[in-house]
Amino acid sequence: MSMPDVPTRGPARSGPYIAAGVLLAVAILIPLFAPAYSFAEPRWAGIPFFYWYQMLWVPITAGLVGISYRLVSKEDRRRREAVRGLNGAEEGR
Repeated sequence: MSMPDVPTRGPARSGPYIAAGVLLAVAILIPLFAPAYSFAEPRWAGIPFFYWYQMLWVPITAGLVGISYRLVSKEDRRRREAVRGLNGAEEGR
């Protein structure tokens, strides 16, 4: 006997996915715009701006990816709990 199709997740809200997409787009697109930072000055500890600006984006990108991950994980958890709540109500009948 086959089981009927039971959804594993409830309906999605678009907000968290859009926010995560914007954060990831910022992390990818801003460092790609090289004319904005292709200068030697100002120097920091003898390192030209071009290099330390790129290295500054490493922790910024890690933070943005972490925030995106949390947003999507939280939404996925909410969607799974929504289905569990519905299934629990049906089993109680």
